[in-house]
Amino acid sequence: MTNADTLLQSVERLFALLDERQVKYVLVNGLALLTYVEGRNTQDIDLIMALPALERLPEIHIADREPNFEHGEFEGLQIDILLTRNPLFAEIPRKYTTRQRFLEREIPTTTIEGLLLLKLYALPSLYRHGNFAKVGLYENDIATLMHYYQPAIAPLWETLAQHLSESDLAELREIVAEIEERLRRFQKSTKEGIG
Repeated sequence: MTNADTLLQSVERLFALLDERQVKYVLVNGLALLTYVEGRNTQDIDLIMALPALERLPEIHIADREPNFEHGEFEGLQIDILLTRNPLFAEIPRKYTTRQRFLEREIPTTTIEGLLLLKLYALPSLYRHGNFAKVGLYENDIATLMHYYQPAIAPLWETLAQHLSESDLAELREIVAEIEERLRRFQKSTKEGIG
């Protein structure tokens, strides 16, 4: 068996365990993105969950704790838990969740808008910490979702304004404007290439 097969089996067992324990969760980030677009590689799984729900899963071995995150492992699978004590993370299950087919089961998964909110929310911190690799990945994820789904961005600014500083919001607006310009250039090139 390949490493990918082993990881998929661990993901399947994790989802079975979550269902068995009736744990409320939402799949977000890399694997959630795979339910909408192809070509995104990911080595871990990201879930939004309340801390009491996480405590009902001793099989997840927590390696690192932060105020809004817990990083753990389940059968070799890296798991990042986004805790609902963060107000934006708590909002995703309430307003930005759908069910998507994944590994032969229906999984509560964040919507396109939820994915964009989480990616945009994370960017200012990634810039501050100089995490260039993740900045590039997240900006590409945002561009890909905007290209394929053309979601309304204005409502996302209203939500993010409740969770980010004005300076972070201004920076994000510039980033999104740059992505929109890149998408316009891409669409123009594609049309010219066809014509």
